[in-house]
Amino acid sequence: MPRGIVKKLADTPSVPCPCGEAARILTSEDNDALSVHVVRISKDSEKHYHTRLTETYYVLEGSGVMELDDERVEIAPGDVIHIPPGVRHRAVGRLTILNIVTPPFDPEDEHVVA
Repeated sequence: MPRGIVKKLADTPSVPCPCGEAARILTSEDNDALSVHVVRISKDSEKHYHTRLTETYYVLEGSGVMELDDERVEIAPGDVIHIPPGVRHRAVGRLTILNIVTPPFDPEDEHVVA
């Protein structure tokens, strides 16, 4: 029988990522359905894409611009951004987002666009 999982942001170290830094709270080590990260975008992030992963951003704090391929959209707290595989993307500004990734995040599927 599956059991519930409780993870705490305060117990999760942050790691560098193309967007700034991410606290990867729930990962593939915890389950095979999804991962959950709190990402602090503290600089203009590097445009990147994923071949298998779908990302859903929920903006918690800050404001900026989301680039999705060649489209630019202003974003603010409460906004949701859905990013299917293959969409080149980056956030510009100072933001904190909740990033839900399905299937769980795999660093091998993060491809920076030169």
